[in-house]
Amino acid sequence: MLVTTMWKEKSDTMGDLLLAAGGSVLIILGIVGCVLPVIPGPPLSFTGLLLLHFSKYAEFSFEFLLLFGSIAVIVTVLDYIVPIWGTKKFGGSKAGMWGAAIGLVIGIFILPPLGIIVGPFAGAVIGESITGKNAANSFRAGLGSLLGLMMGVGLKLAASLVMTFHFVKQLIV
Repeated sequence: MLVTTMWKEKSDTMGDLLLAAGGSVLIILGIVGCVLPVIPGPPLSFTGLLLLHFSKYAEFSFEFLLLFGSIAVIVTVLDYIVPIWGTKKFGGSKAGMWGAAIGLVIGIFILPPLGIIVGPFAGAVIGESITGKNAANSFRAGLGSLLGLMMGVGLKLAASLVMTFHFVKQLIV
């Protein structure tokens, strides 16, 4: 019986260490994913929080997990919407917004990871040019798409850094 009890304690500790280590890797990947488009940053950061929650090192409330899970989803969705919104705010038409959206998808596959920046910009410029807008207006719509993209990166980074703060805080305390 004593051997079984000692093994269980050792097993729980090893499991906790694995959960914390896995969570740490996901937190780091989450921050990296805020800049690299192929890695979903905030969802990975949230998953890192969840792994830590299931270890003995942290206990987050249901409300906390629901809040940060929702933030991860919302920020990830906004990351795709904000470049299109930026195109519109800078005078782009529906053709420019569609161009930015199509450029984003094409850019991810053709020029990863740089394509996420070049794609929406080029797509918005091309979309506006097709409708007959002059080069200056087309470029302005592309610039709006680029600024929207940077806003999306900033939102993702802010969300992931706040999650990282809570992760580290729980490990230290």
